[in-house]
Amino acid sequence: MASKILFVRVFVLCSGRTGSTSLIRACAHIENFTAGHETMVKNISSSKFDYPKQHIEADNRLSWFLGQLDKKYGDDAYYVVLKRNQEEIIKSFNNRWDFPGSIIRAFAESILMLKVKSLSKVDRLKVGKLYCETIYSNIDMFLKDKSNVIEINLESIKEDYKKFWDWIGAEGDLEKALSEFNISYNASKSARKWFWQK
Repeated sequence: MASKILFVRVFVLCSGRTGSTSLIRACAHIENFTAGHETMVKNISSSKFDYPKQHIEADNRLSWFLGQLDKKYGDDAYYVVLKRNQEEIIKSFNNRWDFPGSIIRAFAESILMLKVKSLSKVDRLKVGKLYCETIYSNIDMFLKDKSNVIEINLESIKEDYKKFWDWIGAEGDLEKALSEFNISYNASKSARKWFWQK
């Protein structure tokens, strides 16, 4: 199928713990797009949002930079909302409180000004819920005036990915792309093991 879309940028917006790594692994089998996961995450220069044309970028931290993304690309980009059952997202984040660079810990400590060590198990789940609600409320607000939006759910990832493939006019090996969803990438591990493998 010949690509109908030229020079587009695709941004995958999500909370994290939603399969974004797997999605980008699948997108590596698209021949007419490049794809990356958190490629600009450490960039603090003026080029932070200078993503290449014909590129698919997944980065859960983009939800904290939606103002800049809107100013830079507005309605000229394509946007994917990557979702998962909220209880599963919360459960996954709840395993990552002690990971270096943990975004759920940063949210609790630096945004909510909470002392993580004093949080009960129930409170930690409440923080996870508030985090998810905050991220997706921000994304929903950002997308209110956007024309090119599609939703992908982890629970129906293969079917949704096929729709996404057609939506962007992807060219490449769809079957190999779909096979990436049979592999578990970036699954939660113990904090100690994760730290030493980084």
